[in-house]
Amino acid sequence: MRRGSKLFIVGLSVITIALISWRLTHEEAIAVEVYTVSLGEVLSTIANTRAGTVKACQRARLSPNASGQVTALNVTEGSMVQPGDVLMELWHRDLDAQLSLAQQQALSTEQRAAATCVRADTASRDAQRGQDLKKKGFISDEQLDQRVSGADASAIACRADNLSATAANAQIEVISAALDRTRLRAPFAGVVAEVNAEIGEFMTPSPTGIATLPAIDLIDTSCLYVSAPIDEVDAPRVSVDQEVIISLDAFQGQRISGRVRRVAPYVLDLEKQARTVEVEANFTEPEQARNMLVGYSADIEVVLTRKNSVLRLPTSAIFDDDRVYRINADQTLEKVTVTTGLSSWSFIEITGGLKAGDLIVNNPARKTLATGLLVSDKALVGDTDDD
Repeated sequence: MRRGSKLFIVGLSVITIALISWRLTHEEAIAVEVYTVSLGEVLSTIANTRAGTVKACQRARLSPNASGQVTALNVTEGSMVQPGDVLMELWHRDLDAQLSLAQQQALSTEQRAAATCVRADTASRDAQRGQDLKKKGFISDEQLDQRVSGADASAIACRADNLSATAANAQIEVISAALDRTRLRAPFAGVVAEVNAEIGEFMTPSPTGIATLPAIDLIDTSCLYVSAPIDEVDAPRVSVDQEVIISLDAFQGQRISGRVRRVAPYVLDLEKQARTVEVEANFTEPEQARNMLVGYSADIEVVLTRKNSVLRLPTSAIFDDDRVYRINADQTLEKVTVTTGLSSWSFIEITGGLKAGDLIVNNPARKTLATGLLVSDKALVGDTDDD
């Protein structure tokens, strides 16, 4: 090979090595999210397996228990009502007429009974005077018997007419009850959530075993709670009055305090391989639920253990092998093994391997992360006391 060719090859190799060296020393830094290790609170919690639901302590899906045509609809969706308010009425002119007739008949029967009883009282006094006259020999035994028999018969007639009056008043109660079935009343104070009726529409009670839309859906919004399914494995560790943290999709970032109000005494097997126990939680401060709507999706975390002022990291920053990427002073990565303690979905306690102030990469899902890699701060994440 000629000398010139050899010099060309050597020169090309030197240039290639120089380019590789320049590439390694001038590698573009990868932007990462950075978390500053500091002290904070860490909780050990049990979370629901599927989304829970905000529910009302009282909710009634109301329908009349009689058939008939709607003649009055006294509420609209959003109406506020009080207990006993008439929400809807069915046609009842026939019952009104029957009630009026029964009331007149009862009045007549009561007056007849009163007259009969007056006569019975007179007959009783006459029989008593007959006793005195018989002792003095002024009347015969036969005359005395007539007076006593008349008094007894009058007393029986009085009792019979009083029973008739009682029956007439009972008939009024029967008709009044039938009339009341044509009126749909509010069983408690609340807000009308839905109305499925129109004036002139014919309503019929739901057939047995067949669900139909309620005429009116009434909700008591003054008392709300969250119901959520907990895995059956975790259920034995949940008890009434335990602390709960509630979060809702509709209120992102808010963590609301609560207490367990009920643990269902049975297991739901809606999914054969994921059986759950329903857990209900009240809001510690009812005012926090004031702007919530029934039906909102909600999650609960039942607090088992709480530690304050411990070194912690976001759970997302730690690999499965208990390692994290620490950012050195020269902005290069170093993979560090840590020891951990209490943990939750949000934070995990660090008991060894790091110190307060260390900078940690908070998005370790990137497959390109490696020891020695140059990084830049995409976002510096501070620490808070919220778990």
